[in-house]
Amino acid sequence: MDSPSQQQRIVVGINGSLNSLVALQRAGTEARLTGRRLLAVLVWRPCDTDPPSGTNRSPLKGTRTAAMGLLKDILNDVFTATDDAVPISGLVISGTAGRTLVQIANKETDLLVIGGGHHGRLRRWRSPVAHYGLTHATCPVLAVPPPTLQLDLEALTRKKRLGLV
Repeated sequence: MDSPSQQQRIVVGINGSLNSLVALQRAGTEARLTGRRLLAVLVWRPCDTDPPSGTNRSPLKGTRTAAMGLLKDILNDVFTATDDAVPISGLVISGTAGRTLVQIANKETDLLVIGGGHHGRLRRWRSPVAHYGLTHATCPVLAVPPPTLQLDLEALTRKKRLGLV
């Protein structure tokens, strides 16, 4: 029989961005510290494109397969270096990221971990997923701030757009 802490989950949303990788690492740390199960969720949106002409292949199947491959690669990259026995599972699901993550992390004992993004100049959230999670979740939410490297890259990109670099 599982202990109560193993029945509790940490649900983390990932998409391959630097911020989501940092959130995944933090979720792994929380899972190690608390003995909770870790559920990494990659939410994908179906493409509105037609399948390649002359094929019977569904674009949705290809997109789902690509999302599953991305999830596997991310989990291997983040957790291969550690030999911890963190109980981890992955889920690839179609939908809108914020809403889907909140629906999955639906127990009061869950912890939802998301990349927090940051506020823009107008104090609006740059991450609609973080905003949705923080305003709609029924469980505790841990919004992990973006790493300094991401903020530096964004600042450099803004300067390039303005022609300052």
